[in-house]
Amino acid sequence: MDHLRYSGLPFEAQRAAFLAMVSGDPLVGDALARARTLELPDWLVVSGALYNSVWNHLTGKPSGYGIKDVDLFYFDDSDLSYEAEDAVIRRAAKHFEGLALPVEVRNQARVHLWYPQKFGQPCPRYTSASEPVSHFASKTHAVGVRYGADGLLDLVAPFGLDDIFSFRIVPNRVMDNQRTHEAKGKRAQECWPEIEVVPW
Repeated sequence: MDHLRYSGLPFEAQRAAFLAMVSGDPLVGDALARARTLELPDWLVVSGALYNSVWNHLTGKPSGYGIKDVDLFYFDDSDLSYEAEDAVIRRAAKHFEGLALPVEVRNQARVHLWYPQKFGQPCPRYTSASEPVSHFASKTHAVGVRYGADGLLDLVAPFGLDDIFSFRIVPNRVMDNQRTHEAKGKRAQECWPEIEVVPW
């Protein structure tokens, strides 16, 4: 049960442990350092690469285990064209060359334009890179990290960190994302059998 040693601790203790684990992870640490020098507006590394790295750390798995890619959000509503986002994606691809995993870059100002077609339901028009984090299918996945102006890591965690440290994937019913919650939960359990998936 040693993997649960941070479960139930006060938020500040969990926050310090979480930031130490993700910044100390070779893959995530490198991704964060490179994201910082890419200088995108309102950027945020989110979701899988973060919480999976914590689970790897706590279960003794290698860096990058179970992680498909690094999700990098930014928010720029000055140009909502596909071409503007595509130019950023191409620039980022060069910037992240040589990183152990691919980096998926998405402008959160544009999500409402393509989301309904891809997922068959509407999506709010977001006003920042951190806002969509609270709309993820599972509350457990709702985490983001970036460097602040002070050079220190900022954490976005609208539902806290206890679910991550408790190895518990909890549904977030703000949108109709049951299928995503269940699919991601199943995949996570295949990599980390310690995980409990709370039913939708």
